Amino acid sequence: MSMITVQLGQCGNQVGGQLFSTISNDIDGKQHMVSSKENKEYGDQVVQRFFNRVDGHDIIEARAVMVDMESKVIAKTCLEAKKGGKWKYPDKQQYCQKRGSGNNWAHGYCIHGPNVKETVMEMVQKEAEKCDRLSGFLSLLSLAGGTGSGVGTFINESLRDEFPHSFIMNQVVWPYNTGEVIVQNYNAVLTLSHLYQTADAIVVMENDHLHKICSRLLDIKKISFKAINHVICHKLSSLFLPASSSDDNISQNDLGMILHHLVGHPEYKLLTIRNIPQMSDRSMEFSSFHWPGLLKHLRQMLVADAAMEEGIDWQVNAGDETPRGSVQHNRSLANMLVLRGKDVISTDTSSYLDPKLYTSWTDPELGFSKLIQPRAFNSYEKCAALISNSRSPIRPLNHIIDKAWNMFAARAYVHQYTQHGLNEEDFIDGFVTLEQVLASYKKL
Repeated sequence: MSMITVQLGQCGNQVGGQLFSTISNDIDGKQHMVSSKENKEYGDQVVQRFFNRVDGHDIIEARAVMVDMESKVIAKTCLEAKKGGKWKYPDKQQYCQKRGSGNNWAHGYCIHGPNVKETVMEMVQKEAEKCDRLSGFLSLLSLAGGTGSGVGTFINESLRDEFPHSFIMNQVVWPYNTGEVIVQNYNAVLTLSHLYQTADAIVVMENDHLHKICSRLLDIKKISFKAINHVICHKLSSLFLPASSSDDNISQNDLGMILHHLVGHPEYKLLTIRNIPQMSDRSMEFSSFHWPGLLKHLRQMLVADAAMEEGIDWQVNAGDETPRGSVQHNRSLANMLVLRGKDVISTDTSSYLDPKLYTSWTDPELGFSKLIQPRAFNSYEKCAALISNSRSPIRPLNHIIDKAWNMFAARAYVHQYTQHGLNEEDFIDGFVTLEQVLASYKKL
């Protein structure tokens, strides 16, 4: 089953470039810990899912469409891929102009979006025709800017219209709480409220959490967007690279299977990914891990709603409640655990079937799924990823709604949006949609 990646805006294109490089490097990894035959079968599955083999060419092509209103990032991303010598982007599957969206969602959605729709959809159709079996689309974008959020939202709606039966998963980069763009919360509210109508799932990556991982776990002193993108792609790869529910080595984590398990109700579409371990190459040389310890830490990360293994609050227990009865620990609707590396078949994951981890109306036997892959990932002898549909998005969602509403109540910067065709009612609709999403997650 193949998946087409749609890279939208500066952030989406940079993340996409890093994602394909991460996947390509994993295929070529020497420390794979399986037989040559198994490694080849794994590599073939990866290529079929993410790349297209072109007759007469050794270099594989990414199954991707690139969209940005400025050409600089797309040109640089394509050049870096070509220089790597392992993979490249397909020719003429890039759309760019000379002028961006000025961090204005309305400019991207109301002006640029309709103008680029026909050309971009032709590119997507061309890419889809190369797939023997299309499982769906992975859409990469940022919530803060104008092109990724505004044009990205419009393109996602167009994808839903053109491919009504295909799955669409969005990976969105959540802006820093301290702010990158003055109107980032407007852009985030408008993007999320629209995506909730079209996407099957939205994978949330918070910049503040990614920054901490780079600083504390990877020991990076000067943190760049490239370093942050590397963490994002480690998470995405650990989810999408082939894995199965048994040792038959038949991949069972295609897009449809993931969505079927994790998104059982249209009110609950927000997913988070936690990984363990994550560390610098220097630290990896002197570290060894055991599954019981890794899984214990990962479970506590879920319970305490922690983004990384360092600094977890071990005082929070599953089932804990405050005196007033409000939930203190994180509850889930569904969890998917993906284990990769040595001794995965015999690993005990029964602690993830604890009913206290789940909302009262979820049967843990149905809410929990385990996938395994004996092949090592990214040079880690053992590593695990936990993909959750849980209460985790409540705090960041609450934050952007409050910030955006305070600005909207004062009508700050609203004129910048209405001049491009957006109405104040569109803002209200966005707030109403996300307040409903927030209320649903608080019930878990």
